[in-house]
Amino acid sequence: MSFDYDLFVIGGGSGGVRAGRVAAQGGAKVALAEEDRYGGTCVIRGCVPKKLMVFASEYSGMVEDAQSYGWDIKAGAFSWDAFRGKLYAELDRLEGIYRNILKNNGVETFDQRATVADAHTVRLADGTTKTAKHILVAVGGRPTKPDVEGAELAITSNEIFHLDKLPETILIIGGGYIASEFAGIMNGMGVKTTQFYRSEQILRGFDNEARDLVASEMIERGVDLRVNTNAVKLAKVGDQIEVTDTDGKTHLFDEVMYATGRAPNTESLGVAELGVEIGRKGEIVVDDYSQTAVPSIYAVGDVTDRVNLTPVAIREGMAFVETVFNGNPTKPDHELIPTAIFTQPEMGTVGLSEEEAREQEEIEVYSTSFKPMQQSFAGRSEKVLMKLIVSKANRKVLGCHIVAPGAGEMIQLAGIAVKMGATKEDFDRTVAVHPTMSEELVTMKTPTRTG
Repeated sequence: MSFDYDLFVIGGGSGGVRAGRVAAQGGAKVALAEEDRYGGTCVIRGCVPKKLMVFASEYSGMVEDAQSYGWDIKAGAFSWDAFRGKLYAELDRLEGIYRNILKNNGVETFDQRATVADAHTVRLADGTTKTAKHILVAVGGRPTKPDVEGAELAITSNEIFHLDKLPETILIIGGGYIASEFAGIMNGMGVKTTQFYRSEQILRGFDNEARDLVASEMIERGVDLRVNTNAVKLAKVGDQIEVTDTDGKTHLFDEVMYATGRAPNTESLGVAELGVEIGRKGEIVVDDYSQTAVPSIYAVGDVTDRVNLTPVAIREGMAFVETVFNGNPTKPDHELIPTAIFTQPEMGTVGLSEEEAREQEEIEVYSTSFKPMQQSFAGRSEKVLMKLIVSKANRKVLGCHIVAPGAGEMIQLAGIAVKMGATKEDFDRTVAVHPTMSEELVTMKTPTRTG
């Protein structure tokens, strides 16, 4: 049977675009459909605009620091309008790059929604159908809101980039990295920021010592962080939103943002009807090679709800092309993924938390918390953390956790060593780079805890 294409990709985010481009470069005839903007969550309403907002928000403390270092400069005001205009221009530029990548590699694109009609057929929104030997679903996920009265009054991370003006007050509901990052961003931009989280500490699943330090530093910087607290009702009062919390107290905010979870975009996609297994969270269930229960249909990225990170979606897309088009069955490697959380302070992590490691085996913990030279000189009280989790049995570094300015940059490099199976003695044999914060990773000689 002849098909219109060798590969039809549904979704123009990082995973789908990479897979489509690489397959086309290898000689495959490829098409891709995207109903929204090219670049997906990461480029358009995720990592990229968020990081630019982090940068913008961090300048608020720099004038004070500069004065402490002898600079005679005065603080000005932050203009959301000026920043937002440049932000949108940058996102437009990046979307153009994504479109050009596909065009230059001969991928045919359709700017409309696509659904799956059968194992080899895609139906476009205009009613036309296209056939393909392989279909790759890379439609990503979206933020969700809980079933709470008045939840429709709140925004999500999708809308935060499109505010007409910065609110004077905001409530952010959630305790994951998205909620915690935006609490830091809004606080840094001068918005009076409150964060509710229903459990006992934010950043659940990360190392306890690291998350405790991030939380205490966020509070120190002005975020009104309230744990064991949730919103039970939202109501419009004039131009503001009245929020009733779990204790029955009410609070008024200009904006409320939910960052309480994300869901895969599998609704009305057509795959479930064909026999593709859908998990309990709505995710497409795939095997180690990203293949669904229908052999011609594959899925990568957030829609599979494996590890929801942009570089992981890209690697899954690359492994798919290797497997299907290059005859080289390749499993995407989900072990020891380094990651950064752009809270303020920033956190970088790779491997096991102290708690996870302790459940598995006997460990040694090397940990140090101190005031870094740059901030200490400027009179700031903030602390940083450098932490290694080491196996007693084979001396391998099982986890590395950093809370510090530039933690994301540091963890990328530490991640290489941990991925290679470096031991504590390998770290010890490495000469310290002085004076830096990260030198502490190679100078800690005595465990702070064992067991």
